[in-house]
Amino acid sequence: MSREMDKPLISLHLVDSDTSLAKVPDEAPKVGILGSGDFARSLATRLVSSGFRVVVGSRNPKRTAGLFPSAAQVTFQEEAVRSPEIIFVAVFREHYSSLCGLSDQLAGKILVDVSNPTEQEHLQHRESNAEYLASLFPTCTVVKAFNVISAWTLQAGPRDGNRQVPICSDQPEAKRAVSEMAIAMGFMPVDMGSLASAREMEAMPLRLLPAWKVPTLLALGLFICFYAYNFVRDVLQPYVQESKNKFFKLPVSVVNTTLPCVAYVLLSLVYLPGVLAATLQLRRGTKYHRFPDWLDHWLQHRKQIGLLSFFCAALHALYSFCLPLRRSHRYDLVNLAVKQVLANKSHLWVEEEVWRMEIYLSLGVLALGTLSLLAVTSLPSIANSLNWREFSFVQSSLGFAALVLSTLHTLTYGWTRAFEESRYKFYLPPTFTLTLLVPCVVILAKALFLLPCISRRLARIRRGWERDGAIKFMLPTDNALAEKTSHV
Repeated sequence: MSREMDKPLISLHLVDSDTSLAKVPDEAPKVGILGSGDFARSLATRLVSSGFRVVVGSRNPKRTAGLFPSAAQVTFQEEAVRSPEIIFVAVFREHYSSLCGLSDQLAGKILVDVSNPTEQEHLQHRESNAEYLASLFPTCTVVKAFNVISAWTLQAGPRDGNRQVPICSDQPEAKRAVSEMAIAMGFMPVDMGSLASAREMEAMPLRLLPAWKVPTLLALGLFICFYAYNFVRDVLQPYVQESKNKFFKLPVSVVNTTLPCVAYVLLSLVYLPGVLAATLQLRRGTKYHRFPDWLDHWLQHRKQIGLLSFFCAALHALYSFCLPLRRSHRYDLVNLAVKQVLANKSHLWVEEEVWRMEIYLSLGVLALGTLSLLAVTSLPSIANSLNWREFSFVQSSLGFAALVLSTLHTLTYGWTRAFEESRYKFYLPPTFTLTLLVPCVVILAKALFLLPCISRRLARIRRGWERDGAIKFMLPTDNALAEKTSHV
């Protein structure tokens, strides 16, 4: 059992296969690490590959030496803290007191705290781990950093994870030294201020998708509402009025009818706050008034809402491919063939329905393809490679094109069904008619904003013009000059 516990959680394959970790020049800066866990091993690997000399302090160096790169020196803690000026403290909070015996050797050095508390510990302690470490070692300068980076990201490289590294400390020079080290390791340091910000930094890894909470609840609420509405129309109404058992539709058919409704409405909700914001600016005649808090939060969650829209649309496509695989669908085909034989119809062809389905499917594929492009460009690695004009074109112009294609897709699906009395089950209109309300409002508002009298006024406001203020100027009348003017 003890041998199993000695095995590292992080694989040493990357360390063994990288020849650059074999030897580090003697003139390279030396860095110390206190701790021999998974994070300490990954940190040592990244530091060695970045050109640093690494000295690891362990309570049992003989047992842990084989887990670190050969270029890293593994020794006792007393020896490890002797020469390096920057020392990473990669131990848990409850073990900080065991380092108090090193107070004399650590005096005047920079301690980088990389620890994270559990959710219970975060609520239990009022001071952060970094502040507690600083209280134990008052002669040292404590810097909080690298706590939001996982061990895998350190070992595999920043290209496979978030590149940002929040850093905070009460000493600017210590922050600068650690920031330069983070840059050398391939990360992007973010100055979070004084050490008082350490508690906020330690809360970051404890949050579970904080920006996704409201959009997810919104999508879930829409799904429940549309699912219940479709259940009443497609399952409950035939059972009550026609004594037909349609409950087999619940797992696939009703879900597949609900998903496009949710995706379509969510996509329209991505662009509705922009319409509301433009309307407020036109009404106020200025851009210097804050939006209401609810609208401000709505604008900040547009990315998440759009990705959830794409997720629902992709699920709708997968469910649609599965529809012919259902046993009920095969029975319907057999029954239709039997009815055609009994009715002596050798050729069944409705030209209008054929064209409708061809156009409907084509528009659906185009809409899903455009949504896929929007989702891909939302990824940080892709978005960072685009300039502002390219990103704005994809997210704004192509996004609006996706909304228009989705609207045409929905209208082609509905065709003349909105005018057929038989489609109003329990006097409830077809589901697609409800989903068209918000998107059509957005499209009509966007069309109004394209009118020269409105678009020109909105452009002036966004460039700083105020209706009742001191700043009043006209846009350049020369089209060539207008194209060269910044739109920031």
